[in-house]
Amino acid sequence: MTPVRILLIAHAPLAHALRDAALHVFNDCGGGVLALDVEAQAEPEDTLQNARNLLRDVEDAPLLVLTDIFGATPSNVALRLAEGRNARVLTGVNMPMLLRAWCYRAESLESVAARAQAGGTQGILLAGGSAPQNQSPRLHHDSEHRHDQQ
Repeated sequence: MTPVRILLIAHAPLAHALRDAALHVFNDCGGGVLALDVEAQAEPEDTLQNARNLLRDVEDAPLLVLTDIFGATPSNVALRLAEGRNARVLTGVNMPMLLRAWCYRAESLESVAARAQAGGTQGILLAGGSAPQNQSPRLHHDSEHRHDQQ
């Protein structure tokens, strides 16, 4: 099975910034994660052509396109790019989504897309406060210092 390729299409400079951050974590992802920054004045047709040019060497590979905002130019270009291809488009890209997609790229495209979506949503946490992460605050104190945790 051909590994899933990942294409980031986002408002400049987000796509390349996310790719660079992924390379910081997984230095082997360079060839499997491509990035296209959409400049403010870029025409959608030009952006679509630039995306097609980026994918010229991997046209037959399954493709997961991660983009930033649904309905904006990058996602509209991504949806047009995915037409007629073995591709899926996810919007709301974030670092946990990208890293999850990279880690599971050997699975089917549908599985990678589902894992990326889960990683993206599970990576959003309200951090801080008095309770340690991943633990509930204690509601009562046991006089024998036995604290029940679930």
